[in-house]
Amino acid sequence: MSRKIALLLTLFAAAGLPAHAHHGWSEYDNSRELKLTGTVVESGYEHPHGHIRLAAPDKTWHAVLAPPSRMTARGLPPDAIKKGATVTVIGYPNRRKPDEMRAERIIAGGKTVELR
Repeated sequence: MSRKIALLLTLFAAAGLPAHAHHGWSEYDNSRELKLTGTVVESGYEHPHGHIRLAAPDKTWHAVLAPPSRMTARGLPPDAIKKGATVTVIGYPNRRKPDEMRAERIIAGGKTVELR
């Protein structure tokens, strides 16, 4: 009986690893909304979240976007956030990483896309 319990505990612990490894949104300060407009200097349309590096007037920001499937479903194709594109990102700054933000919406090519 103890082997079965040990096996079940191991399986439950392993099942929780992917969720634990994923960051939570609590690391972002949702009391301080940012609205940044700039030029995309790097983009990634990949899982678990897309991202861009945005050269804004004050500094270059790393903006964490939504998963690619959500961005595609909501009308934000990869070429809308390619290098050289001008976009506006609205979101919240990371509490510990001064150049990172979580994007709630993005305006690209004159179209506003809700990411959350």
